[in-house]
Amino acid sequence: MQVSGCWTARRVIVSLAEFRAMVTWSTVLMGCGAGLVIAMVTSPVGVSGAVFLLPVQLSVLGVPNPAVTPTNLLYNVVAGPGALYRYWRAGQLHGSLTRVLIWGTLPGVVLGAVIRVFAIPGPEVFRVIVAAVLLPLGLWLCVRTFWVAKIQPARGLSVRSIRALAFVVGTVGGIYGIGGGSLLGPILVGRGMPVAKVAPAALATTFVTSFAGVLAYSVMSLTATGEIAPNWMVGLSCGIGGLVGGYFGARLQPRMPERALRLVLGMLAVALAVMYIL
Repeated sequence: MQVSGCWTARRVIVSLAEFRAMVTWSTVLMGCGAGLVIAMVTSPVGVSGAVFLLPVQLSVLGVPNPAVTPTNLLYNVVAGPGALYRYWRAGQLHGSLTRVLIWGTLPGVVLGAVIRVFAIPGPEVFRVIVAAVLLPLGLWLCVRTFWVAKIQPARGLSVRSIRALAFVVGTVGGIYGIGGGSLLGPILVGRGMPVAKVAPAALATTFVTSFAGVLAYSVMSLTATGEIAPNWMVGLSCGIGGLVGGYFGARLQPRMPERALRLVLGMLAVALAVMYIL
């Protein structure tokens, strides 16, 4: 009886270990697949894809709130170099726009991280903010793309205006883990700037501010209560997929017309906002 009981206990322990390994590997594979597909679609228009990973992480991969925010920032850090390397090789990662956006969003994303942890930790408010920001941006961009016969040139936003806008967007981006660049892209393209110029700058901004956001959340997790540290396994697995997908997406961008890129950017924003409203 004692031998039989030990054998049964050993079988249970082995089964639990096998189940845990299966769940871990399934999470890694699902994360890599989701990151790869999303980054391949979104990187040509300057969006990292982190915002579209939110429902996958919350509903499928089981990342708790508010840990999903720093996990998305971690995804941006890991996935970003893929597209950025391709844009750098193509000579698109230059100019003052990148510097202005980075220095504007960097303090904002840290402030957004603090607000996210201590002011609005609830998932309901979290989803309302996502929809309220992305829905008007996406609709605005789609309308301009369909009804403006010719893409208008940029309307001369001053450096001070872009920096102030970057700070506000960085704060909002820090709240729900998109780094800021994913919101700046639709705004600047909607103002008339070409996607080929905005996309690399927006992705570079997202990468830098996301790195700062991950550090901020990691530091706050040492003193604050709740799940606010990144889920490292999910963030890294999604990021590895995004690293590959982002490179190929950036390589695809020069083959797409400007109007198609603007329409993709607007439709992506609208689709996510509608999903959260529903």
